[in-house]
This record gives sequence, structure tokens and C-alpha cells, in this order.
Amino acid sequence: MAAAGDVVRYGIIGSGMMGLEHLWNLHHVPGAAGTAIADPNQPSWEATILFGEGRNQITEVDDHRELLASGLVDVVIVSSPNMTHRAILDDVLATDLHLLVEKPLCTTVADCRAVIAAAEARRDRGCDAIVWVGLEYRYMPPVARLLHEVRAGTVGPPKMVAIREHRFPFLQKVGDWNRFNRNTGGTLVEKCCHFFDLMNHITGDRPVRIQASGWQDVNHLDERYGGEVPDILDNAFVIVDYEGGARALLDLCMFAEASEEQEEISVVGPLGKVEAFLPSTTVRVGLRTEGRPGVRSAAVHDDRVAYEGFHHGSSYLEHLDLIDAVRTGAAPAVGLADGLLSVAMGVAAHRAIDLGRPVLVDEVLADPAA
Repeated sequence: MAAAGDVVRYGIIGSGMMGLEHLWNLHHVPGAAGTAIADPNQPSWEATILFGEGRNQITEVDDHRELLASGLVDVVIVSSPNMTHRAILDDVLATDLHLLVEKPLCTTVADCRAVIAAAEARRDRGCDAIVWVGLEYRYMPPVARLLHEVRAGTVGPPKMVAIREHRFPFLQKVGDWNRFNRNTGGTLVEKCCHFFDLMNHITGDRPVRIQASGWQDVNHLDERYGGEVPDILDNAFVIVDYEGGARALLDLCMFAEASEEQEEISVVGPLGKVEAFLPSTTVRVGLRTEGRPGVRSAAVHDDRVAYEGFHHGSSYLEHLDLIDAVRTGAAPAVGLADGLLSVAMGVAAHRAIDLGRPVLVDEVLADPAA
């Protein structure tokens, strides 16, 4: 636990887009300092030049193990490619350093379980360092307002949750690692674990069954990497049934740049409906007793946000909670169980597409090879 007045030092493993996003956010968080970066890819290192003079205070190394042993950091952020998470997390969890791992926790359920076992072993040896999973969609101000309305009972118990993301294709990444399921875990793990976590958080319930339909219809079909054609889905529908009877729907399209809103989230209960839209940051709340004329609409912002970044300030707000937990010893707001379940739901959705049938979440969680 760090004292209230101490500077909390952060090391970043993986200085690609999300690594630099974290670095910029930390630059604006009171009492935080980015002190070290580990990345074997020289072009990623060179991208830190955008950090300006502050780069001179950052130690840069090739190997993440050198960063872990440096004594320069209190918190480690793992933002390296998905398929590297398991091996890196094994090394981080052998230390007493606090940890934020970007989504997805790992690419498979088996690797997520192994990480959880390593974290439990670390606790058993007396280390109470935080392990936090970077599912920051919960923190986007309009989404946080939607969650507040749901928690306040404005629309009653959630019965239907719908999340639509209509967006641009996957970006180019180092070594084109994100073009293949074997590296990403699949689109419904890599991209959509955020949304599955959000569904769970909104309903406050446990997912039991998943149905899905998806395909690669448009994107990346004319690309070749070592003679291979990318195999990542670019569109899907996913239906999630919850133990208490609620249902959730994901509508994903990654060739829909011509959309006014990239993300739309709606929650409907017996009393009404609440919606959040991005990037407009609009939140709408309507009650059945008032009908359409009574729908209230407003753009929602959080005055605490000092850096918007790529995700509407959500990473900054996440870092405020993380540094507070490091200083106070509070439990992580988003833990390993959340990370595991969000990955399991993505794996179940891919399996449902492949098998052409509904898949039970417990079926995936019980499969040692999943």
C-alpha cells in the first residue's frame, strides 16, 4: 500500500496504442508517474517520442523481466498483444507488484484459470497486491450514467439489454498479430469481452446460455500474411440468456464506418427504458407512464476527466480508481473473475457459431481445453 502523498510509479509492458494511451492518462493523474516501458519492438519504443520531454524520465527496456526487476515501478500495466498475456502475467504474479492487465485477460479460458491460480498462490504467500482487469467500458461517463439509472431502479429490474457496435475494421497492429484468431482469441473475445462484461454488470446476474451467428463477410479478405488469409469475424449477433430470466443482445458490425453513433446501449425494464450513445455521449431515459413525450435526453460528461483519450475519459477514470485502491488497499473494481467470465462468453459465442447450436457457459468453463 502506498502512502497518500507518495508518487505511484507505473511500468508499461507493451507500448503500442493502448500502452501509449495509458502513458498519456497517467501523465494527467495526480500522484502518478510513468517510469518504465518494456517492449521488444523498436518502432513502438520510438512512438514514445510523442510524449515529449517527459520521455527523458522513462526507462525503456526490451524485456519485461528487466522492468519487473528494476525497482523502478509499483504498478505494472500489461498492454501487450493478447497471446502474450499468459506468459507475462506468470512473471508479474511472481513479484509483489500491483497489476492492471488490459482486456482480454487471456485468449483462452484455460489460460485465464492458470492466471487466477497464480494470483491465488501469490495471496497465499502473503502478497495483497491488486490485480485489476482493464474492462473500462464501465467507466465511460454515459455508460456510468446508464448504470446509475439501472442501479437506482429507474426502469425496474433489467429484462432486456441490447448493445450495438457499428464501427470501422480492426486497426493495423505490430506484426499484424490481430488478423488471426490464434492470436486474438477471436473477435468475440478480443473486441467484445468489454460488452459481455457490461451485460453482466448491468443485469447483476450470471450468464447461462449463448446463441450466436457471425461471419467474415467483408474485411481483410484481400490481405495475405505469410500466405495466410486473416480469419477474424467482422460481424455477429450474440444472444445471452441469464439465470434470472434477463436476455442480452450484441449486434456487432465492423464495416459500418457510416454510422452516426458507434455504440448504442439500451436497457429495458418493466418501468421504462434507458439508453446511452457514443460518441455523442447522449443518455436518454423514458418511463412507460410518460410515453414518448416524457423521454429525457442529455449529453453526459464527467468533470473529473482531465484527459479524454481514445475512450471518452474512461481510462482516466479507471486510473483514478486504480491509484486509490493502490493507496488504500481497496479491492479492484474489476477483478479476475470478471475477466474470466467475459472471455468465457466470447469463447462460448465462437463455439456456438462453429457448432450451429446454443452453448452453455458452464460447458465452456468446465472444458480444460477451452
